[in-house]
Amino acid sequence: RGEADVRAFERTPYADRSAARSSYEALQLGAAVDPDAPVTMSYRQFMGRVNQTANLLHDLGVGPGDTVSLMLPLIPQNCFALFGAEAAGIANPVNPLLEPHQIVEILKAAGTKVLVALGPTPGVDIWEKVQRVRAELPTLKAILQVGGIVSAADERDGVHFFDAALDRYPSDRLTSGRTIRPEEPCAYFHTGGTTGTPKLVRHTHANQVYQAWGVRLVLKGRPGNPILMGLPLYHVGGALSQVLLTLSGGGAVVILTPAGWRNPTVVRNVWRLVAKYRPQTFSAVPTVLAASLSVPVEGCDLSSLTCSAGGGSAIPVEVCKGLQELTRTPTLEVYGMTETSSVHTLSYPDRPVRLGSVGHALPYSRVRVVRLDEEGKLERDCEVNEIGIVAMAGPGVFSGYLNPVHDRQAFVEPGWVNSGDLGRLDPDGYLWITGRAKDLIIRGGHNIDPLPIEEILYQHPAVGLAAVVGQPDAHAGELPVAYVQFKADATVEPGELVEWIRRRAPERAAVPVNVFPIQPMPLTGVGKVFKPELRWDAARRVFAQLLAPLAQEGVEVTVQVAAHPIHGSLATISIRGAAQGARARLEQQVKERLAPFVIRHEIVWAASTRN
Repeated sequence: RGEADVRAFERTPYADRSAARSSYEALQLGAAVDPDAPVTMSYRQFMGRVNQTANLLHDLGVGPGDTVSLMLPLIPQNCFALFGAEAAGIANPVNPLLEPHQIVEILKAAGTKVLVALGPTPGVDIWEKVQRVRAELPTLKAILQVGGIVSAADERDGVHFFDAALDRYPSDRLTSGRTIRPEEPCAYFHTGGTTGTPKLVRHTHANQVYQAWGVRLVLKGRPGNPILMGLPLYHVGGALSQVLLTLSGGGAVVILTPAGWRNPTVVRNVWRLVAKYRPQTFSAVPTVLAASLSVPVEGCDLSSLTCSAGGGSAIPVEVCKGLQELTRTPTLEVYGMTETSSVHTLSYPDRPVRLGSVGHALPYSRVRVVRLDEEGKLERDCEVNEIGIVAMAGPGVFSGYLNPVHDRQAFVEPGWVNSGDLGRLDPDGYLWITGRAKDLIIRGGHNIDPLPIEEILYQHPAVGLAAVVGQPDAHAGELPVAYVQFKADATVEPGELVEWIRRRAPERAAVPVNVFPIQPMPLTGVGKVFKPELRWDAARRVFAQLLAPLAQEGVEVTVQVAAHPIHGSLATISIRGAAQGARARLEQQVKERLAPFVIRHEIVWAASTRN
């Protein structure tokens, strides 16, 4: 109930608290609670499949240092493939929605030896991507196909039918005879952007066991308790904070279709699902939590809930308030990152919940707010309520990326990972995330945090999703603009939202110069607002307006802004219909108009389409 309780609890060393040395042993403990209880199958069947997967992989030559990559939707096979891979070697869950060239880079960086992927399935292009990338993977020895049909030719080509192959192996033990040590690596999770050299976070078994143990401890998970599982397993929140946590405690996993929360039908029926399966916690990403407030609750019994919880990005305070009123339970915000094996801090249910705060660190973990110099080196710890960089340490914190090149500036000092987030600690030790360091909008040298403006937008009854980003400006450097996805059937008058913000904004400089309706809001694979796409769109609008006068030269000009592996972002200016002799003059005009901006540009000349 307070810091004194946590410190007293910590007097017993953490090594004496945890009964599992690996994710495999953690699953065995959960399965032993009631072997015949249902997961999506019985625990006895599930552990059998985990063992069979590990034994199949061992037979294919996978050892403790070998990587098994997974490209699967949210299906039962994904669960036992993930933990079977960790029992045999190192699992590498990959987002199958990525483009083939991005997948290739991740699998190359991971040194993939075996790839487990969904077979040919109508409406899903995973298998097509597998066929496109396999020839570019020099370390790949075999492909395990989940679903679909495997021909004899495929077998000769190194493709094996996953489910059929499992039945050939013992289900009651690991044939490798492996004893897994806590410090051994068990997974590589991709994090960061999707361009450039992939950043692979190296998890040990000890990292993952601590995540499942710590969150379950604080949230008081009970054996047999079900969870509505809608997060992908290539995300640590789904794989560790939900599935491993639940299964290691003997709970039930309810898989919400292969698409999870991305399936709009799931969200439309969220309260019916709660009423049917009776979870203790309604846990999802903030975009799903926000969408749930628009779902009718009449006739749905929500009495099983003891709290709602979410993370991955900040939960708007208005969404927290709405959930608390709807469910009559507290809304607990969690905070962490792939590098901390997911959740590192959360609002403790036995302490006063301060909406907007992400609470306190898990037992045996620590959090600091620090000042760094221009080279990213530690200067000092921040004072109470002073904003700085959030740094974290504890049993869940990773020791470094697979590629040591990425470790540069990853830690503020040994053991303390640099989150890249801005935050502050209040007098009672509550952590408040004030924004992402790179999300700051710098207007004429003045730092603007977009989060307070987004909170104001969420207070408007018509707003479903909102995001504020910096728009390039020739004079101020950046100006704030907002993107809004409206709720169904909602309408607003022109200028209404700007005026709404102006009356409530903490400072005049933070008022967006424009509010752009967008449908749908771009989201990542785990439901976060994908702000880079909004920044690119904001830049595109500015550049297109500046270059519009070129139409007087009889040409058509279009602008696209997107990610670039070297420059970060690149504006592509397509000019159609320019005579050869006019190109130098037009190129000079483009250069002059875009010179004040840091985003680089290139010109593409295209033939005219006019008759």
